[in-house]
Amino acid sequence: MALQERKGAPDPDPSSSSPSQLFTWDEIKLRTGRGQERWLVIERKVYDISRFHKRHPGGSRVISHYAGQDATDPFTAFHVDKTLVRKHMKSLLIGELAPNQPSFEHNKNKLLVEDFRELRTNADKLGLFKPRPLFFLLMLLHILLLDAAGCFLLWYFGTSLPSFLIATMLLTIAQSQSGWLQHDLGHLSVFSNPKWNHIFHEYVMCHLKGVSTTWWSFHHSQHHAKPNCFMKDPDIDIHPTIFSLGKPLSSELGLQKKKYMPYNYQHKYFFITLPFITVPMFKAYSLYFMVHRKLWRELACSMTYFVRFFIVFGPIFGTKGVFGYLLLINVLESIIFTWITQMNHIPMYIDHDKNMDWFSTQLQATCNVNQSFFNDWVTGHLNFQIEHHLFPTMPRHNFWKVAPLVKSMCAKHGIDYQSKPLFAGFADVVHSLKDSGETWLKAYNNG
Repeated sequence: MALQERKGAPDPDPSSSSPSQLFTWDEIKLRTGRGQERWLVIERKVYDISRFHKRHPGGSRVISHYAGQDATDPFTAFHVDKTLVRKHMKSLLIGELAPNQPSFEHNKNKLLVEDFRELRTNADKLGLFKPRPLFFLLMLLHILLLDAAGCFLLWYFGTSLPSFLIATMLLTIAQSQSGWLQHDLGHLSVFSNPKWNHIFHEYVMCHLKGVSTTWWSFHHSQHHAKPNCFMKDPDIDIHPTIFSLGKPLSSELGLQKKKYMPYNYQHKYFFITLPFITVPMFKAYSLYFMVHRKLWRELACSMTYFVRFFIVFGPIFGTKGVFGYLLLINVLESIIFTWITQMNHIPMYIDHDKNMDWFSTQLQATCNVNQSFFNDWVTGHLNFQIEHHLFPTMPRHNFWKVAPLVKSMCAKHGIDYQSKPLFAGFADVVHSLKDSGETWLKAYNNG
């Protein structure tokens, strides 16, 4: 069916569609899922994911977030073996953009999109997507050493205050570093073969941390696809139940006269809420997720984390005390995790999805923390949050190499590239919450 014949005509059965069909952006952006249909564009090809999205290996939501939009750059960013993926995409192909249609719906950023794709190509030619397994082996060994040292202190020196504090610190750091390593594996950036990434991801995430790899992948991929986009990034789902995030959304919430919490005080109650509950809440929901989805292998592997913890620390703390110690380790890890992950995002722009290009989307939602040996280590190289979001499958040991190229591109296009000291990043979390809370209060009182 030709392009002009489609207008005003009923939609054809996708199974009978021909790849020679031509579509406009006006047609495509209507297929966002509200009417059951979901279409997206990759390299000017139009794909119908209306049925496929539920079978998508990365989860239904992450691919659906690009329904009605161009998904070329996220497709490139997330998929390592693109040749294999394209074979499975053939059955979803229903046509392509008409010749008079721009490759990207908002074509004003055409030069920016082209420059970014060239940057990625150059990074690939420089070998920046090739992992060094030895680097990650050393990361794993130092995690196991920290964990063993913490256990040894409590077994050998008992629960005196000095040994308890040092051991708890070591065990908490081990859990935190395990979190960064599983993050690397989840992004397929440790091994060239995705299969080995999946195998070791399950070992680190399930056995060393007691959390589902499938749940994490579904959750985290959405964050990368649409960071700081309300209703699409699960990391900001706390808006508006607990916090009011970002000035646009805070103003909107105030004008609607909604007050689930006293948001003008959120910069104060943040200290006793999110940092204390994030990891325990994730682990509790992860267990429910594995049972609900019948992920029995992941559940069995995750149970070894809890069994190992109780076997090691049960004789030291007793049956009741071991529950308390497990909670303590998780709360302490939660504090580290929350501050480190949120300092790169909460101070940045938060709003509804504006369907921006990949580069602009990531730069407006992320910022960096200055490089140093300590900052690199304690954050798992997530101080290079900009580079990580632009190139999620790039091994973290190469972020510092690609950073100058990203800075140069930002300078060329007049885009702000933010990098700050570590404690300034922590302070900005509080400042941004305060500003958002004041914005909400002003709109609430004056709306």
